[in-house]
Amino acid sequence: NPIIPLIPSQSPLVIPGAGGASCPARQLPTSLPRLSTEDARALLSRYDTGPIDGSGQTIVVAMSGGVDSAVAALVLRERGYRVVGVNMRLYNPPDEQGFINPCCSIDAMEDARATCQRIDVPFYAMNMAKEFEAGVIDRFVSEYAAGRTPNPCLECNRHVKFRHLIGKARMLGANGLATGHYARIERDDAGVYHLFRAVDDQKDQSYVLHTLDQEQLAYLQFPLGRLRKT
Repeated sequence: NPIIPLIPSQSPLVIPGAGGASCPARQLPTSLPRLSTEDARALLSRYDTGPIDGSGQTIVVAMSGGVDSAVAALVLRERGYRVVGVNMRLYNPPDEQGFINPCCSIDAMEDARATCQRIDVPFYAMNMAKEFEAGVIDRFVSEYAAGRTPNPCLECNRHVKFRHLIGKARMLGANGLATGHYARIERDDAGVYHLFRAVDDQKDQSYVLHTLDQEQLAYLQFPLGRLRKT
């Protein structure tokens, strides 16, 4: 697996691509205002974000560049965790300019880094293109050729995203991994972890997470699972 490079908030974004090539580097503006603790608390004041239980703990947050993962990182920071943001580069298109999938684009990665810059947390970029090709693209082609239509997001969660993100989070010495998914994890009296639907039925994503095993559920947090987006 590729080494995770730390990308300082003020540095140009250069992520190693397939075959050692580099994706286009674009300089982010470095004048984004920091979001102070007081500002963050004001934004989150009308939500029950959970207990202040993260003191002395580090948690890795998967940053997509979107609103949900940004709020997840902010919630955990306000709960006392030392937050570390990571973003996965899942696909290296031959034509970056013509590539329109927002979840895999350089723009999305830049948005993730800008978010981490604003909330003052470190940011790591991970090149997972080979793992994504083997675990999702090749599987999709094989299944489609056999007359079946798999769900690529479910396959990504099962074979790439959580497996490798948890591994990288452990390498960083983190106490857990969090994402901006809308779902809930609860532990019963016997110590068994269960996945439940999110409070917000309109945003629930438990279906694409149902393949998570006990070890993964024990390490994961979904801080948005008890919140409503609207």
